[in-house]
Amino acid sequence: MAELVLASTSPYRKELLQRLRMPFSCQAPGVDEAAAKAQERDPLALACSLARRKALAVAANQPGAFVIGSDQVATIDGLVLDKPGTAERAAAQLQRLQGREHQLLTAVAIAHGNQLVEFVDVTRLCMRTLEPAEIERYVAQDQPLDCAGSYKIESLGISLFAGISCEDQTAIMGLPLLRLATELRQLGFTIP
Repeated sequence: MAELVLASTSPYRKELLQRLRMPFSCQAPGVDEAAAKAQERDPLALACSLARRKALAVAANQPGAFVIGSDQVATIDGLVLDKPGTAERAAAQLQRLQGREHQLLTAVAIAHGNQLVEFVDVTRLCMRTLEPAEIERYVAQDQPLDCAGSYKIESLGISLFAGISCEDQTAIMGLPLLRLATELRQLGFTIP
């Protein structure tokens, strides 16, 4: 079988793909995400564009490989919520999300030669109403500075939510394994 490559340096995506117990390697895609965000304002189009760009960038250097690119965009009111980077920006994002529903759009592209398989998982999350002190404690304890939306759902961040609606819970962490496994099987990979 051809080589499988994850076009990502994300430890979250790597850990998720390892669940399928298939050999794969990881390669940084080298895609300028800031430039893509400056060009594309629509959250869904942005997620799809970034996933596609990542897969194609790595596939250009890996002839014959199946390359998985993925990107996730958190959105509310039609706006993209970036990774906060600082505790202050994380608290501000959580203040905006608290008591409301938002979406996580997780796009995946699998590139192989001239073939490109693409799909998107949409998760709807309803954050409960939070007090400022709860936000401050959460940010200090979980340090969600590298997470779109400013929470780690796989950790203490789950306590921030009143409800979650999704087809695949792994999409919330960055890689929808249910659909990915289906697509990889259709491409000839053996997954139990």
